[in-house]
Amino acid sequence: MLCDMDKTSQLDRYDRAILEVLSKDGRMPVTELSRVVGLSKTPCQVRLKRLQSDGYITGFRAVLNPAKLSRDHVAFVEVKLTDTTERALRTFNVAVREVPEIEQCHMIAGSFDYLLKVRTADINRYRQVLGEKISTLPHVGNTSTHVSMQAVKDDAL
Repeated sequence: MLCDMDKTSQLDRYDRAILEVLSKDGRMPVTELSRVVGLSKTPCQVRLKRLQSDGYITGFRAVLNPAKLSRDHVAFVEVKLTDTTERALRTFNVAVREVPEIEQCHMIAGSFDYLLKVRTADINRYRQVLGEKISTLPHVGNTSTHVSMQAVKDDAL
């Protein structure tokens, strides 16, 4: 789970255990967490607060069921920009954050500039989002879509 040794070298086995357990069950009560990692409640709470304040834990959230929310159609979109100056990249980055259907956006080193993960109800809604929102983002030159048939693995970390 945690691979960057430079950043995580200051973490001991209890810190790593806390992060591992919470990555699977962020709602686990501190009393249960302390039992699972082998600490008493107070030291576990202190470590948990430190991991949050040091930025190892950036928040807790609910994992939603996309099918129940009519958002189970996933497409990955390669985006090539017409301009890749820093100003153009910043403008694109700001605008892409405003499109709720775009779940993820990654700048890519390669034959295109960005890879977007887009979640919609179905292919018709995706086509509408592509035409009305993604294609009109600043500096978009062209796009290429790859539709996901099945998520085999979908973990955050």
